[in-house]
Amino acid sequence: MNSIAAYIFLGVSLAAPIGPVNAAQLDTGIKNGFFHAFLFGIGALTADIIYMTMVYFGIGQIIEYPLVKTILWSFGCFVLTYSGIENLLSLHKIEIALKSGKKTIRLRHSLLSGFLVSLLNPLTILFWLGIYGSVLAETNKVSTDNQIIINSLAVILGILLWDTIMATLSGGARRILSTKFLKIISVISSLAMIGFGIYFGIQAYHALF
Repeated sequence: MNSIAAYIFLGVSLAAPIGPVNAAQLDTGIKNGFFHAFLFGIGALTADIIYMTMVYFGIGQIIEYPLVKTILWSFGCFVLTYSGIENLLSLHKIEIALKSGKKTIRLRHSLLSGFLVSLLNPLTILFWLGIYGSVLAETNKVSTDNQIIINSLAVILGILLWDTIMATLSGGARRILSTKFLKIISVISSLAMIGFGIYFGIQAYHALF
């Protein structure tokens, strides 16, 4: 049980650092509420599970090829920059949503957005290759395959826990904070996404030239 608790905490620790995914989830929750933010996180978690599976079966090494890295950096640049700009252009929707009480987008759109932002985020990919790959290598020395799967599920549970916390905070913020303050948070989140997008674009440029 101590081991499982440690891996759940590891999952929370892996998901907690502020990055493109957390910034986008926060913005989604502010604009559309808890369920949209939660499903955004589920979409991102789905992408995480795909990369965890790739690492587990040893096929994650294809990401080390320069061409593949360049493609990932480029896609990451496009998706995050586009998402950030789109969020800045839709700031007025916060006020509309709060006044009308209606959601501005469909739930499945939030789910898909979370999946794509995480799937095409190079930091997610390199992160799972590095962190989860190391954890897997260390665990594999002393554990059976069943234990490795249980530990991996505990990591996923930790990520899901953080997803719920983020959705609750962002969804609750729209009910507690003023529209002006919500817009400020949304602008900061959007600029963070654009910043990461520009960073990925620079990495893609260096990889090409």
